[in-house]
Amino acid sequence: MPKRILTGTVTSDKTDKTVTVKVERRVKHPLYGKIIRRSKKYHAHDETNEYTVGDTVRIEETRPISKTKTWKVLDRLVASKGVAVAADLDVAEATPTGAPEDKKAEKTPAKSDKKADADKEAADAE
Repeated sequence: MPKRILTGTVTSDKTDKTVTVKVERRVKHPLYGKIIRRSKKYHAHDETNEYTVGDTVRIEETRPISKTKTWKVLDRLVASKGVAVAADLDVAEATPTGAPEDKKAEKTPAKSDKKADADKEAADAE
């Protein structure tokens, strides 16, 4: 019998050598016909603890490793967004040259600036 291979997202990596993978499937409702999402969580073996929350991985059915663990992680399809982007980009490269870093701060002056401007106007009026 061939081993099943599923694709899912890592939802927890807190346990040693184990990740929890959420696999979603889309099914048609039997009465109403609307497409709905069904999900199930699997415990998968991660020997090197290299997969983190948010990674999209492929898992393969295997012999029972523990009471709840009968899957192992094959490979990573997509890395988690925060880790991969932050490691690959430098802060200087992320902001284009000549572009303002904080648009909101540029549009409206800070409250202390408004107070200082009001004090200047009061001094000039006297």
